[in-house]
Amino acid sequence: MAFFDDPDDQKADQVDAFIGEFSPFHETYGYYAQGVSVSTAVLPDGWRDRLVLVESENTQPGRGYALDPHDCVVSKLVAGREKDTKFADALIRAGLVRPDVVAERIELLVDVHPLVMKRLRDWITAYLPEPDGC
Repeated sequence: MAFFDDPDDQKADQVDAFIGEFSPFHETYGYYAQGVSVSTAVLPDGWRDRLVLVESENTQPGRGYALDPHDCVVSKLVAGREKDTKFADALIRAGLVRPDVVAERIELLVDVHPLVMKRLRDWITAYLPEPDGC
């Protein structure tokens, strides 16, 4: 969980303390939240415009925003950990994200090292259809 109005990460720290890994919440319900800074993730340009509102009767009086799944996958691929590439692969194989959109979002990254960009492009190429021989 990240907060737009948390410049000193106090809210993120509270998330970790109260509903984070190994908290009583985690032990009771079997899942947890991780507090992070908005600046932690490397995301494609325009990601804020693609946030998905999460709001229902069950979330009242609160609401939140989730990353667009394609932006989330790109961020995970930038991190490059094995668990992140497995996560991205699972979303693509389940049809929850489209490889062509992930490829487009990779090109919207700014200030990412050229070798990281090559790694991302190479990774997503395996999921894209072969170009026509024309």
